[in-house]
Amino acid sequence: MKKVLFFVLCALFALPLSAQKKKPATAKSTAALAKAENLTVEFIKNELYLFVNGKGKKDTIKLKSYTEPAKPATASITAFTAKGVKLHCISWTENTLIQTSERTEDKTTTYTEIYNLASKGKAFSNAQTTTKIKEIQYLDKLKNASQTVEKNRSEGLAFALNPNGDVSLKNKKEDRTLIYNASSNIYQDSKDLKKK
Repeated sequence: MKKVLFFVLCALFALPLSAQKKKPATAKSTAALAKAENLTVEFIKNELYLFVNGKGKKDTIKLKSYTEPAKPATASITAFTAKGVKLHCISWTENTLIQTSERTEDKTTTYTEIYNLASKGKAFSNAQTTTKIKEIQYLDKLKNASQTVEKNRSEGLAFALNPNGDVSLKNKKEDRTLIYNASSNIYQDSKDLKKK
């Protein structure tokens, strides 16, 4: 009887030990969010990077760092020419959902940056946020009657890349055109350039 009891106890102690074996770790492959020519946009360890592969070396440009819950949803790379200089427009979006019992905010932020990869400089940067809000508004103090209200809120300027390489920025109050200045490698307001 003692031998059977000893065998059962040994089996019970051995069972949890065998169940806790670690599985071999598999390497996570990072899928590129966007690819064009020799460029890729990748999200690695809470940071968004632009990789430029060329002639045996790889240049890296860090686009943005993120906190744990946030990450980019989509990205795109567009090559274009402005004032005879080849530039690349990198854009990505982030989606954030904030939800309570009475209010839902679905926020989409679009980031746009333009780079001159020959000089490794950033020529332009813009962020625009669009928020769709859905909330319950009570019509009396006892909260017997309610209505659902939906509204949209925009922050920042909407970005558009023109065929000639100029940039248009618009919202309800303003409409600006920015022109690439090749000598300083930045986009400048067309009104400022006309003054000179």
